[in-house]
Amino acid sequence: MLYSIDSSKYVTRLPHQADYDRWRKNISDDEYKAVEGTLNARIDASKINTAGWIPGHDWTGTVYEPIYEACGKNVTLAGMFFGLIVFKLLMERQDKTWGFGRYENNGLQIASMTYFELKNPPKRNRRP
Repeated sequence: MLYSIDSSKYVTRLPHQADYDRWRKNISDDEYKAVEGTLNARIDASKINTAGWIPGHDWTGTVYEPIYEACGKNVTLAGMFFGLIVFKLLMERQDKTWGFGRYENNGLQIASMTYFELKNPPKRNRRP
């Protein structure tokens, strides 16, 4: 589950859904599952995760390379797609609640979203 620190609300919809859907069509289910598996292992190992720092700069030969290929080898679009994959993955996980926002590091704005495990998340109001 995802909880927006900025809006003080749980997030249940993927932003930029049309972009995600367009890029998702260009990656096989097996490749996508491999990305999810790698991300889940990484996320399980850390209580704080900054999306853009996870894959590194050179995706050649990694599980993330198909994301780059799916976006027509466009680095910027691949980064956006990767960010949406991380967002969706954390939004759909039910084992923990993750807060998220944009933050600075050493006085510089971090370009990607940072996610952190919430130990005492706010109560979630569910609609009937």
